[in-house]
Amino acid sequence: MRLAFHTMRKFVNIFSLFKSRKNFSSSLHRNSPRCSNQLHPNFRNLRQNCDLLLPPLSSHRFFSGIAGNPSTLNGNLLQDQGIDFPGGRVEFVPEMKFISESVKERIPCYRVLDDNGQPLVGHNFVQVSKEVAVKMYTDMVTLRSMDTIFYEAQRQGRISFYVTAIGEEAINIASAAALAMNDVVFPQYREAGVLLWRGFTLQEFANQLFSNKYDNGKGRQMPAHYGSKKHNYFTIASTIATQISHAVGAAYSLKMDKKDACAVTYFGDGGSSEGDFHAALNFAAVTEAPVIFICRNNGWAISTPISDQFRSDGVVVKGQSYGVRSIRVDGNDALAIYSAVQAARQMSITEERPILIEALTYRVGHHSTSDDSTKYRPASEIEWWRVARDPVARFRKWLENNGWWNDLAESELINNLRQQLLHTIQVAESVEKPPLEEAFRDVYDVPPSNLREQEQWLKEIVKEQPQEYPANISV
Repeated sequence: MRLAFHTMRKFVNIFSLFKSRKNFSSSLHRNSPRCSNQLHPNFRNLRQNCDLLLPPLSSHRFFSGIAGNPSTLNGNLLQDQGIDFPGGRVEFVPEMKFISESVKERIPCYRVLDDNGQPLVGHNFVQVSKEVAVKMYTDMVTLRSMDTIFYEAQRQGRISFYVTAIGEEAINIASAAALAMNDVVFPQYREAGVLLWRGFTLQEFANQLFSNKYDNGKGRQMPAHYGSKKHNYFTIASTIATQISHAVGAAYSLKMDKKDACAVTYFGDGGSSEGDFHAALNFAAVTEAPVIFICRNNGWAISTPISDQFRSDGVVVKGQSYGVRSIRVDGNDALAIYSAVQAARQMSITEERPILIEALTYRVGHHSTSDDSTKYRPASEIEWWRVARDPVARFRKWLENNGWWNDLAESELINNLRQQLLHTIQVAESVEKPPLEEAFRDVYDVPPSNLREQEQWLKEIVKEQPQEYPANISV
């Protein structure tokens, strides 16, 4: 009985509180005209206080309308024409018409250079100095040479895994050249060129591949999964598309801290088929985060062609669906990529908005050393893209037409790179592996007893069976 009494008393108190708030709300409406955009003073103060707590949102979004009594509007005409609905005014039409599943014409692709390295008539691009252009080209050649030699090292059994960017060098290097060093990069696994441009040395690449004690990841990551805090390059993860939402969160943080920087994330067409991509674009649009999404649409998600992934006009149209400004670019045109990314960066930071770039390209190499792409695509197709649409050769022709490059410089660069890369492999192989205890560090401040037992057990196994482990491992 006492319990029932207390329950009833609690209900009465809650009801009274609700009634008082309802009366307070009703008084506000009675004392102010309906459909008015004027806020009651109490709500104005609340809005001002919220503005102090929350970062201001700019005006890129559709404004929400305030619903009201249509009879108080300008006659009944407005009532018949449309409705103020959250997101903006929606007009009424008498015709029943479904939105088409596709547009009549595909979204065009921005391009500066043709396949022979000649600028298109009426071209519009950001001018590049000789110094920057030559560095872009030498880094593109370096990336291809690095991929070729490290790929061979894997085939020789010297490293366990590798992934190349052959055919996609322009996206790597040109995009990196258009960014600033304080822009944070969230890569997939085919953006080693971005790290190369930022100053990561060939020896540092080799140290990671061979997992020696100088590897930034302390030997815990797969080969070709680089990361460098110094270069604002977040460590690569094999999981597809998870980095996209991480980039949005980092971009929002940069915005709150009022940094003159943006976040940049890279992913393939397969990544755009993941839920992370869609959640990230929506989140970025709503928060108006300064982030650049760069999709390398190379036509294949390992062995799955884009025709089996989506029916939309590629990836670029998905940006507009989420309210994200977007552009489609020739991913094998270094000048087009450079110009598009530089423009995207400026808009992203100054206007506080996300930008989506779809770069059309082709993966000339296999997906990784675990793949044989000739099993699912014709060799003739691969060869055509390798010869006719080569981004490195196209950019070289443009440099030569400007008098900034020649055969002698090309020969010296190739020879020097090969010697440097072979030397870095020899050095990386000779350096001892990280101590075994490093595998149990950096998670707990004080390792629990079960981890200490596992560490001791592993050390004993290595001592008992040394032939099963690298000779240069430190126990």
